[in-house]
Amino acid sequence: MIIIVTLTSAYFTLAERKLMASIQRRVGPNVVGFWGVLQPWSDAFKLVFKENLIPSDVNVGLYFFAPFSSLWLSFISWSFIPFGYSNSIVDSDLGVLFILALSSLGVYSIVFAGWSSNSKYALLGAFRTVAQMISYEISLGFCILIIILFSGSLNFSEIVFQQEKTIWFCFPLLPVAGIFFCSILAETNRAPFDLPEAEAELVAGYNIEYSSLFFAMFFLAEYSNIILMNTLFVIFFFGGWSFFYLKFFNFIIFSIKIIFFCMCFVVVRASNPRYRFDALIKLVWKDFLPLLLGFFLFICSFLKSFGGFNVNSSPYQNISDLTPILCFNYIGYGNS
Repeated sequence: MIIIVTLTSAYFTLAERKLMASIQRRVGPNVVGFWGVLQPWSDAFKLVFKENLIPSDVNVGLYFFAPFSSLWLSFISWSFIPFGYSNSIVDSDLGVLFILALSSLGVYSIVFAGWSSNSKYALLGAFRTVAQMISYEISLGFCILIIILFSGSLNFSEIVFQQEKTIWFCFPLLPVAGIFFCSILAETNRAPFDLPEAEAELVAGYNIEYSSLFFAMFFLAEYSNIILMNTLFVIFFFGGWSFFYLKFFNFIIFSIKIIFFCMCFVVVRASNPRYRFDALIKLVWKDFLPLLLGFFLFICSFLKSFGGFNVNSSPYQNISDLTPILCFNYIGYGNS
């Protein structure tokens, strides 16, 4: 799993540079290997063999612990992701909860990196990153809570199975899917929400004092988290590895969906200007959270009125059986 995630993250950087070059009418990397396919290996060797400069007066323990913990949390999160029914390293009924917990622990790695570097720029970058991640984790939590109401489970395979039985959750929950996509952009510090990495001073943010292999660890963890968040987006809203009634090629279908949304990340980065930090925080607290709270209360009242919470006394055998009804009502209200 670690080898696959590492190689995928490395070649995602190549795909991102190629796509951005195409959008901006540039050539992109094309020197190392045919069509530049060996560029990730060249970048990896360059980072590994560069001189590792350690600033003076750093907190040595936390300084070295931060990149290792960031990379470890990124890798261990993949163990809960299934690529088919019962096709995950850890098939837990609380998989969604574990992912949220590990995502929250990633904040500590950023705080340790910024504080232990003994640099004001790194510390300010860490503060901005923590404020941004904590704010958007709240909106992510509400989006996932709505998904749990629909599926009635915290198991990833069960969430996909409920969408196979009814309809992809992106149709009845289109506003929630849009907010979730914007939130994972901010959660992974991607443009136009990449303020922790470049604001007025144009430095790398919390990892400015890291070089060589330790910088590569942060870099690899960031791109691994981008692919992980897009994988969660596909599982929650686009049926995971399912595609209508096609029961074969689950892994290929799942991979195509993830690649499509990863490329959407790149298109957003290449075509949108960067937000101001106050506008970024205002977006989640004054726009996303009221919308999600209202949508959450609407869905709770809808499920309660149809008996969706009481399975035994209801003609509906699962909360997900109400999904098509809500979808058609939502479309009807929109047309009227």
